[in-house]
Amino acid sequence: MFIIAPNIDTESLLAHACESLASASVMASDFATFLDGPQRSMLLGIQQVIMLADLAVNRALDNVAPLD
Repeated sequence: MFIIAPNIDTESLLAHACESLASASVMASDFATFLDGPQRSMLLGIQQVIMLADLAVNRALDNVAPLD
């Protein structure tokens, strides 16, 4: 159904994943403002998992393409 270009480099894949996770985090946070109670807590928990994944991808990106 979906395909990723077979010749795309690791740095580009990680950068795209980082941007996607950051967008998902913002969307979850924005949506949580419309919820109350347990649903809000659950969505904020999901947002935290997204943020942790974003941090991990950022670290991997730093390892692949250091800023030095």
